[in-house]
Amino acid sequence: MKVLFLTTAHRYNDDRIFYHQAVELVKKGFEVKICSLSSGYKGIIDGIEIESYSILEQSAKQKKDILLKICNDFQPDVIICSEPLAIIAAGKFQKIKKTSIIYDITEWYPSFRMLQPYSWLLKPFHLIKFFLIQMYAGFLSTHFIFGEDSKKFPLMYLFPFKKNLTQAYYPDDIYIEKNIKQIAKNKITLCCTGRISKEDGIDNFFKAIDLVRKRKPDLEISILIVGAPKRDSDAKHFNQLLEKYAWENISIVKPTSFETFTSSYSEADICFDLREKNFEYNNSLPIKLFYYAASGKPVIYTNLKAIRNHIDVSKFGYLVEPENSELIADLIINYTEKPSLYDKHAKNARASYEKKYNWNLIKQTFVDFVKQSEK
Repeated sequence: MKVLFLTTAHRYNDDRIFYHQAVELVKKGFEVKICSLSSGYKGIIDGIEIESYSILEQSAKQKKDILLKICNDFQPDVIICSEPLAIIAAGKFQKIKKTSIIYDITEWYPSFRMLQPYSWLLKPFHLIKFFLIQMYAGFLSTHFIFGEDSKKFPLMYLFPFKKNLTQAYYPDDIYIEKNIKQIAKNKITLCCTGRISKEDGIDNFFKAIDLVRKRKPDLEISILIVGAPKRDSDAKHFNQLLEKYAWENISIVKPTSFETFTSSYSEADICFDLREKNFEYNNSLPIKLFYYAASGKPVIYTNLKAIRNHIDVSKFGYLVEPENSELIADLIINYTEKPSLYDKHAKNARASYEKKYNWNLIKQTFVDFVKQSEK
């Protein structure tokens, strides 16, 4: 059985597509190929054929033509797509060969970032346009995979009779570096990872640390940031923060490969994600949360609806209002003053991952769904 992954926005070595889904299908005897339009590479990695191009700047027609050509060359039985343009190309191929098209929905479409370039006057028009494109992609799809319950809207309700699978994205233990630490009373390492921007919580992170420093001046605080700004405006803002908070012991590490992600923050005592609350973030489950838990790291996270509905963070950390620097500072200091609480949360984090939130528990469900989708 031949399975083709098509994606426009994700890289060919995307952690979900390559390292989890494609690798697992190959292990089960499927013939697998990945095509991405956001990164260039041709070759075979771990038994997976890769044919990808870095052509995001080209027209929709040019991208669609390349995706269709890859479908024609590979002749898949099942096509798993991550975006509407990939679905549309797969729909054209379906007229040539009877093929199942699985729409794997892990992102909001349209996302608020897609609308950012447009003026407030044009935003409603483009929102409607993108929404209609999403509806058309849902119409062309034969099956759906929803990354979480909130992503079911609106396609699940418009096409209720199409077979679907709701499957959160959990880590595979082979990519996890476990490092359960013992916290010191006079020393702590605080960490955040990912895109550096105001909306992703970098301001909230620094404000809380500033309060801790003022309340406990003898506490030696190390700050570990693994990530980078993506926009020029974010880079400028981040540099201004670094000038404002001219502290020692700030380590900024560039984004690492997926295989080394958990090792990049292994020395952290507490991991943070204090992103701002908006509709998209509030209804999106942050995947990094499961990686932190798998590593044995207590967390302090924005109190998002998607998290509350899916996981009990209270066993290994706290959900907070991201602007509440006073409370966040209290929680950090409390860990340093109650090492037994820290130890309990660190061990609970790893235990939660092992019992509930790891790839081994759900991978066969994914494989079976793909197998049963074949027309």
